[in-house]
Amino acid sequence: MKNVRLPEVAIIGAGVSGLTCGVLLAERNYRITIFAEELGERTTSAAAAAIWLPYDAEPADKVINWSLRTYDQLRTLAGQQNTGVSMIELRSFARHGEMPIPGWAKSLGAQPLVSSATAEISEGEQKSGPESVFTGGFMMIVPLTDTTRYLDYLRDRFINAGGTITVGVHLKEIGDIPRRFEVIVNCAGIGAGELVPDREIEPHRGQVAIVSKLDLPWATVCDDPPLMYAIPREADCVFGGTNSTSYDREPIPADTERIVAECSRSLNIEPPPVIAIRVGLRPFRKLGVRLESNKLSDGRTVIHNYGHGGCGFTLSWGCAEDVLKLLLFSSNSLR
Repeated sequence: MKNVRLPEVAIIGAGVSGLTCGVLLAERNYRITIFAEELGERTTSAAAAAIWLPYDAEPADKVINWSLRTYDQLRTLAGQQNTGVSMIELRSFARHGEMPIPGWAKSLGAQPLVSSATAEISEGEQKSGPESVFTGGFMMIVPLTDTTRYLDYLRDRFINAGGTITVGVHLKEIGDIPRRFEVIVNCAGIGAGELVPDREIEPHRGQVAIVSKLDLPWATVCDDPPLMYAIPREADCVFGGTNSTSYDREPIPADTERIVAECSRSLNIEPPPVIAIRVGLRPFRKLGVRLESNKLSDGRTVIHNYGHGGCGFTLSWGCAEDVLKLLLFSSNSLR
């Protein structure tokens, strides 16, 4: 069998989408270079709570499909050492009205929560669960990716597979990628708004407070106003959050105060010390996640993979698998 020449591929962006695509393609022997302005803690991905949960992204049918495929991949990684991925109980609740269990959650074994407005909370939950009155909700086991470890894991796995990362690169347009790259994968996140350009990209600003480690047996999420989530990690806990339309990446003290107060009230604990504040811009796209290919004027193929909103980690592997499918199709057309 003759050797097949694989095209050299450039990936724009080193957040979770870019790194996951990089790993998947490099481990299939593609020659990959990631071009990024920022890496690690300075990316939007680093500011994410990064618990598996379809949130703030469209269209729903595709988002659920990508999410469930990513769930399987992350569950596998949770069984391996030094990945930063673990499985945790997620409790999602509502403060007002009923909260039916979504079909996708039922498929993963979700169970209803008994309303605290109509039932006694067991003594064991009084010190660890949400004490505010809630009217409905559900619990399920989901993957949690600790961004302080997982992004480094992906980076190291990518490099070990032969990939290269070039940091500090500011591109004015996609065509600025060197011509030797026959295929370009655009995982620019919020930057795609200017890079493509794409007027449908909208920055959904998320601010979180990193607080000292708490002995919480599960993660808590409430999407009712005010948005609240508490995600325990190995060394600390993520309190959130905000979801406003803004390009402002500077921490807002009033937001920090509200986040810590609401999370502490919901968990029925004293406000813990704040270790750090993180702000990220969720790359929401009004027309939905863009995962498709087109051509530049010079004939090169661009595969777009951006607009993941608030669930970049949740969609990462499912979307990367579809990027690979588009790349295989493109590679066949280049022969």
